[in-house]
Amino acid sequence: MSNPSCLTKEQVFQALKSVRDPELGQDIVSLGFVKNVETGDGRVCVEVELTTPACPMRETIRHDIETAVCDLGGVTEVDVEFSARVRSSLPEKCQLPGVRNIVAVGAGKGGVGKSTLSVLLSIGLARAGARVGLLDADVYGPSIPKMLGIEDARPGYENDKVLPVEVLGIKAMSMGLLIPPAQAVIWRGPMIHNAIRQFLEQVEWGELDYLVVDLPPGTGDVPLTLAQSIPLTGAVVVCTPQAVALADAARAARMYEALGVPVLGMIENMSYFIAPDTGREYDLFGKGGAEVAARELGVPFLGAIPINVAIRVAGDEGTPDSLFRGDSQGVGDALKQVVEALAARVSIRAALKQA
Repeated sequence: MSNPSCLTKEQVFQALKSVRDPELGQDIVSLGFVKNVETGDGRVCVEVELTTPACPMRETIRHDIETAVCDLGGVTEVDVEFSARVRSSLPEKCQLPGVRNIVAVGAGKGGVGKSTLSVLLSIGLARAGARVGLLDADVYGPSIPKMLGIEDARPGYENDKVLPVEVLGIKAMSMGLLIPPAQAVIWRGPMIHNAIRQFLEQVEWGELDYLVVDLPPGTGDVPLTLAQSIPLTGAVVVCTPQAVALADAARAARMYEALGVPVLGMIENMSYFIAPDTGREYDLFGKGGAEVAARELGVPFLGAIPINVAIRVAGDEGTPDSLFRGDSQGVGDALKQVVEALAARVSIRAALKQA
């Protein structure tokens, strides 16, 4: 058994090589996660820098560190202090300097809650401590301003750049912030192409860990323009459990793969309903189809979100952050799991780029 007064940093570092990141499959020392170790009087303090503040394996890593250090013997206390630095999955020379990861959120058909999930993923990442931007690329149906409660806001301008509207800890940009709410956008493909490029290149996004892009449904001009205009970390496909929605989602996933865009995963929205009076679960549209489809496509399944009146109310009232509170009938827990699963997939993409 080691004498705690003689325990060295080198011994602790050596012990920590047995602790592996469950997602990346390497030990936390080799990954460079361990930033500092302090020892003295039986107490060991380990400073660990994670790849995302929304790390789903934080407590697992904490437990494994405590076990590994205590196995050295004579240790009376282990303090693990976490910080986070999101790594970039994009090329060094990217058209959006300062943006580390770009995540497109798409769907094979409309009405599956794609824009709602784009907002909630952005809010969830920001609440975890990340720097997040949200680009509403659904030019024909820009619903993001309504969901964020910023319908009357207008972007600013500085040094020939458009300044996104900041709300709920994120930076948002949408065609809906540039035109009156009732005005229709009647544009052909080339005009849509130019608008998307301007949103990407002429908006001052600043330093972002994640830029979430809400795409229009289907496999048309906007996904193609986005994939051809700028490198993407990957795409998330949102669907509901019905067979027709799953078929459309599979086509969307294959489109992204054909464009060279990795599919980060699928999310099943409106997956189940829990009656607030009885607590009984009802599968209104079926359940689990997206998980089966993801497995058949060979892409990750990020999780399931229930159908719940609180989600509709939050979108109508522009209060999406309310869904992450403890009184959201379990919706917050489901959202947290999906946000963490997405953050993990992005971290894996960044690790593969650096490998």
